[in-house]
Formats: sequence, structure tokens, C-alpha cells
Amino acid sequence: MATFSDDFRLTPEAVKVLAHPLRSRLLSALRKGGPATATALATALSTNSGATSYHLRKLASVGLVTDTGEGTGKQRIWRAATSSHSWERTELAHDEDAATALGWLERDYLRLFTTEFGRWLDVAEAWPDEWQDAAGFGDAWVTVTPDQLKALRRDLQEVLDRYLDAEPQPGARRITFWQAAFPLDPDDVPSRDDDPDATEQRKDRS
Repeated sequence: MATFSDDFRLTPEAVKVLAHPLRSRLLSALRKGGPATATALATALSTNSGATSYHLRKLASVGLVTDTGEGTGKQRIWRAATSSHSWERTELAHDEDAATALGWLERDYLRLFTTEFGRWLDVAEAWPDEWQDAAGFGDAWVTVTPDQLKALRRDLQEVLDRYLDAEPQPGARRITFWQAAFPLDPDDVPSRDDDPDATEQRKDRS
């Protein structure tokens, strides 16, 4: 997954906490809307403030959200600790529960993309022509090694970072930009002999 300058790398414990329908939505809501109370978030997400408070505390326990300290009485104001999070599948594979949680989380994000892009398609015709033409999606097929794919994603992230760091211009709107990169034929699993690094290691031992 692509990373941003203040990215949070998911630990096994963090991914197990985040892999929950309400918690993933709470984190997303705080990143989109900024700091908020549990009551405001509960209203926005159509749940109750007691459950929201509990799940916010769970997210805070692994560093994904934080109490701003600006609330009054029992009304805490929460904010997202970072603007993004990322993970490496191999870092979580040794923990069976974390690997299972990650599988759920990735599919939850896929459902979220389908929902959000569907919302745009439902209303796109109401937007000015220039926005309709600027927005959209596409795909491309490239033939790369794992190292080249990592480099490609880093290059794309550098382009995104330029816009993230820039001051918004008049008429600007926030845009959601999704990235996905995966083998075109998932059933064509490479053998060890196809791995250049593994081949070099075998040569070194011979």
C-alpha cells in the first residue's frame, strides 16, 4: 500500500484492532472530517455514542487515533493520528490472527471503493463538465519484477506527495485517489526459480 509522509505502519495488534466495520469507518471519518466527538461521529455513522466511544478508545490503544485534550467534561474530541496507514503483508503473515484481519480489512476497503465510486457515478452528471472530464478511472498492464513494481508505486507516490504538500487553489475540491497494483493472472504463481534474489542466494551457497 502506498504511504504518505506521516504514514502509520500497521502492526499485528493494530490491524487486529482496525479490522472492524465501525472502527475502520471511524478512522476514515476523522481523516475526512477532522477532529470530532464520539457523539458527532455516532450521528454521522448512525450508531450510538457509547459504542463509538468504546471503539475510539480501542483505536487509540494502538495509536491510530488520539484524544486532542480539547474536550469539556466527558466530551472528548478525537482526531486521526496520521493521514494514512500502510502495511506489508509479509510482516503480518507470521501472526495468523493478524493475517486473517488484514484479509478482511483489504476486502472492506474494496467494498468502500465500490460504494464511494458508485456515489460519484450517481451524481456525476450534476457536476460541471470540467469536473466530469477530469475525474474517472483507468487501468494499464505493465510487465515488471517485484522490485520494479515497488519503484513504480514509489514514483506514483512522489507525484501524489507534490499535490498533498501544495496549497489548495480557488475552486479546488478534495479528491479520493485509490491505487491498486496486483498480478494480472493471480493463478500464475512464480516458482522459486523465477525469483532473481533467490537465484543469487543459491549461487552464493554453491
